[in-house]
Amino acid sequence: MKTIYYVTCCLGLAAAVWGGCSSPRNRIAGNYEYKTECMGSEMDGSVTVKAWGNGRNSADALEQAKKNAVYDILFKGIREGKSLCYQAPLLPSGNARMVHETYFNRFFRDGGEFLKYVSLQDERYSDRWNREKKGARSSVTYGIVLRIHRSELKEQLINEGILQL
Repeated sequence: MKTIYYVTCCLGLAAAVWGGCSSPRNRIAGNYEYKTECMGSEMDGSVTVKAWGNGRNSADALEQAKKNAVYDILFKGIREGKSLCYQAPLLPSGNARMVHETYFNRFFRDGGEFLKYVSLQDERYSDRWNREKKGARSSVTYGIVLRIHRSELKEQLINEGILQL
């Protein structure tokens, strides 16, 4: 009877140590803010990036990754990834988002106009099933490879009067 008690205690202790070691790492990885990385620049004015998004489920996280990629192209620029495809922001003035707030709120709403400038054509079919996923307690973070049509986006901003040359 004593040996069963000792074996049960040892197994319980091992399970607690094993479960406690892996769990915090996963929660931390899900809460880390990943940066958009440049993977390549195309000759047609588009940019291939790896973007990250966080959401309640995979659909929300992937939609947020698309928004983050376009947002970074517009306001932050892409500084991570391959050094040959460094991209300055399309709207370099710091207050462009605030000055044209109504336009950008409509532009970035769920299912909004920003999706016209995002393409999944550079993502391999097999990568769709193996997207990088990080988890937290109440959310998931996904990484996805996207092509952003930067030249078309720039043309749209000029037509709207937001970007002056």
